[in-house]
Amino acid sequence: MNHRPLGRTGLNLPVLSFGASSLGQEFRQVDLTEAIRSVHVALDLGMNFIDTSPFYGRGMSECLLGVALRGVPRDSYILGSKLGRYAGTHFDFSARRVIESVDISLQRMGVDHLDIMLCHDIEFVEMQQIVDETLPALRKIQQSGKVRFIGISGYPMNIFKFVLDQTDLDVVLSYNHYTLQNTMLGELVPYLKSKNVGIMNAAPFSARLLTNAELPPWHKATPLVRETCQKAARLCSQNGVDIAQLALQYSIANEDLATCIVGSANPENVRNWATWANQPINSELLNDVLAILKPIHNWFYIEGRPENNDKI
Repeated sequence: MNHRPLGRTGLNLPVLSFGASSLGQEFRQVDLTEAIRSVHVALDLGMNFIDTSPFYGRGMSECLLGVALRGVPRDSYILGSKLGRYAGTHFDFSARRVIESVDISLQRMGVDHLDIMLCHDIEFVEMQQIVDETLPALRKIQQSGKVRFIGISGYPMNIFKFVLDQTDLDVVLSYNHYTLQNTMLGELVPYLKSKNVGIMNAAPFSARLLTNAELPPWHKATPLVRETCQKAARLCSQNGVDIAQLALQYSIANEDLATCIVGSANPENVRNWATWANQPINSELLNDVLAILKPIHNWFYIEGRPENNDKI
């Protein structure tokens, strides 16, 4: 697995990283043995950055990772988690909860430090609190050694400028915004690089939108978006290619993005992704698919507070 530098952190992340949201049963009920094996398969294949959150499965993802990582040398993987979001409508970015959340995550996963800690889905709260209270509390924890690098994650693009115009970050994580259908994160790269921030991308399949799998019931894609993506998927199938392969290869091709995070509790999926990551992309098919998706290029939805969703 090829690696890329993560901003100024000194970390080198694999171009493809393991997202543990699936271990929290965010998409389906999972077989616990398979879920744990998927972590080991990912590590064996070089996907040695693992991303999770206490929100995923309301703690289940972190607990399962704690089991999966028993006996695995701590210096053989890079581990990131999040704080601030704990359930669908439960958010707490107070300084007191920051301290508690870091300690609980460490206990669940059985480790003495986290390489990356992110403020999770900050668009759901008054974002000035993140700048004035949450991040300063995290910086203090960073000085203690429990967390090495800190940042923010979320869906709307403008959250990154809101925070970075006021304070420094080590890293940022964006999802659903560098895919075959949406490349808004790519447009933000020059600004992020000017701030010397490490850039992480997640969800190349846009929550199954760019796959042949059934969408989860909570997916916000409009009928037009769904139909257009299905048309692109059919074209890929006619050419003997899974659209998911094209989607993954496209998302990891941008060298300005340190990594692309994708996860599954199915070890076979993980093996397929690692294989695809090392195969050349079908450029002709890619151009045809992008042409189909052009009418919905950069379509996005509202997430969190409306005032936090102004387009950059």
